Amino acid sequence: MTLPLAGRPARSRVAAASLIGTAIEFYDFYIYGTAAALVLNTAFFPQLDPLAGTLAAFSTFAVAFLSRPLGSAVFGHWGDRIGRKSMLVVSLLLMGLSTVAIGLLPGYAAIGVAAPTLLVLLRFMQGVGLGGEWGGAALLATEHAPPGRRGLYAMFPQLGPPVGFIAANGLFLVLGATLTEGQFAGWGWRLPFVASLLLVLIGLYVRLKISETPVFQAAMDQRRIARVPFAGLIRHQWRRVLLGAGAMVISYTLFYTATTYCLSYATATLGIPRTTMLALTMLGVVFMAAGTIVSSSLSDRLGRRRVLICAAGLSVVWGLVMFPLLETRSVVLAGVALAGALGLMGLAFGPMGAFLPELFRTEFRYSGASVAYSLGGVLGGAVPPLVATAMQRGGLGTTGVGIYVAAMAALSLACVLALPETLDRDL
Repeated sequence: MTLPLAGRPARSRVAAASLIGTAIEFYDFYIYGTAAALVLNTAFFPQLDPLAGTLAAFSTFAVAFLSRPLGSAVFGHWGDRIGRKSMLVVSLLLMGLSTVAIGLLPGYAAIGVAAPTLLVLLRFMQGVGLGGEWGGAALLATEHAPPGRRGLYAMFPQLGPPVGFIAANGLFLVLGATLTEGQFAGWGWRLPFVASLLLVLIGLYVRLKISETPVFQAAMDQRRIARVPFAGLIRHQWRRVLLGAGAMVISYTLFYTATTYCLSYATATLGIPRTTMLALTMLGVVFMAAGTIVSSSLSDRLGRRRVLICAAGLSVVWGLVMFPLLETRSVVLAGVALAGALGLMGLAFGPMGAFLPELFRTEFRYSGASVAYSLGGVLGGAVPPLVATAMQRGGLGTTGVGIYVAAMAALSLACVLALPETLDRDL
């Protein structure tokens, strides 16, 4: 059956909606990671020593990755039952309101143990919201895309993370340069969280203007809607969920090791100024965006697997190289370490916007793509900052962290090799 495709103006609106929405959601998600590396330990865990406080802050950071699979399952269920568009609106609201609430949350000095407790709860809700975001945005792009260009159209939601990251860290960089240490620690770090309210309103306006995808609309017309999509997913395609999650691991590992752990380690241990590291990280994210564009485009010509195999293989090598570069304390070499890691992350991340949705049947595509993406985040996103900080505290140093990154790249490589090529699959 040939599906009716949207015209170019409609597809342009879809591309814009998938990019803007994911950029806003990832902005919300990333400002927490930056705040966790810089200030949340003193604001919410002042009774702990500095290293233990940092570990506690990163633990709250990890909570959102643990809740993302839950969000993926819930939003995936309803996204496969009633449509992609409505779930994208709900996920944006949930993430945005949770983010604003974190910015308004009193610290430990004001309300005691209730402060970190509420922080964990709000971070949990952020994870639930983001768990439903990515899968819906990726499906919005791929299910509207013309034949032979799904990788290109799926590039737009994949560019949301670098755009959101640059916006988040750019704001922190401005605040760090204009405020004193006391002002930043006291109230300045809250401003990026509160500013999310305006971004959410913009995102809602854009998303309410788009239409449901033609692929899902055809499934509705043909009554091919599963009563319990998640159950069908586990029954028929559970292996692809696990392998897809494994394929995603290296993208998360490279990103959060470079942007969260390295930021904390370089400023606290190596003595590189915070504003310098933020600027270097933002430069590295430009390389990430470039890698995403290149790999997304190439995946339409060479296939998803070939590009992903290349990215994972190179990442094994870079995991062993990046920390020796960082340890030199040279600003230039630290920039090379971050740019290499994030550029490779972009190469591995770009094709996933089309690859994960293409792995699953229409009846449970939202559930499958979302759950695989989020499960990959548990191991690749939540664990690296915790493992790296624990290794630092245990005396293993950054050599162990580099080996861990290389091992995660090898895991992703093995999972990609076990999955089929999806380039020519009819959605």
